[in-house]
Amino acid sequence: MRFEVPMSRLTSLGVGGPADAVATPRDRAELATLLRLCAEHRLPHQMLGAGFNTLALDGGLEGVVIQLSRLRLVEERPGGALRVEAGASHGQVLRICSQRGLGGLEFAAGIPGTVGGWIAMNAGIPGREMVDVVKELEVMSPTGQIRHLGAAVLVFRYRALRGLAPGSVVVSALLRVNPMDPGKVRAKIDELLSRRATTQPLSVPSFGSVFKNPRGDFAGRLIEAAGLKGHQIGGAQISPVHANFIANTGGATAKDVLALIHEAQLRVKQASGARLVREVRIVGKEIA
Repeated sequence: MRFEVPMSRLTSLGVGGPADAVATPRDRAELATLLRLCAEHRLPHQMLGAGFNTLALDGGLEGVVIQLSRLRLVEERPGGALRVEAGASHGQVLRICSQRGLGGLEFAAGIPGTVGGWIAMNAGIPGREMVDVVKELEVMSPTGQIRHLGAAVLVFRYRALRGLAPGSVVVSALLRVNPMDPGKVRAKIDELLSRRATTQPLSVPSFGSVFKNPRGDFAGRLIEAAGLKGHQIGGAQISPVHANFIANTGGATAKDVLALIHEAQLRVKQASGARLVREVRIVGKEIA
């Protein structure tokens, strides 16, 4: 357990005040003990993967931030499936798929973060999302009990997983894969990674997608059409590479980022009538 850890070190945008405590349990038993302690002492807890979809506010976070970075096992299972623990990174999963000739997850090559984050956000690209490949989730309750939930009972929505009991934690996922020529798997992954390198701001601290895509349109296009591509408040900038990303050009605060988010929503509403709905999650508290 670490205390008073700046969230700026734990999120891709590099902003945010200190978390009261950060825990990285070694295994399921330690995670269960931690969740029970939080429940017994009424301590709030937040799950955090690699922090690519999270804005931590400047006032910090109360309670415990839990990272499952030590739970990162990836193993092939019979029947065309991978059992992947929530702390496994996108790079680790896709490297194993390309090595073993396992197709079906290539679409995730453009999506940074951990498997836990993928699941929580129903991450995806146009035409393909995690809901399409999840066969089962292993979920731990706040009292430390494990349940295995099949796809039929899971409630996935656009960029969200709903229906789990409050305080529950996704520990692992069983993902559908299929035999495929390793070279073809690698080629598709390389294609998506190359596309990401030219269309997203990888050279600076950033996060996105900031907003959900409205039906039949793209948030980035609407923001650019409103004249905001490259627009900056303090150290926060709407990326000149992709307008649905916000970059930290140096010294940005969460207050700067919030102001930029609100301005984008207002200007897009004025320009096109479209309502932008935030995709990134906001945690913590503002400075009083």
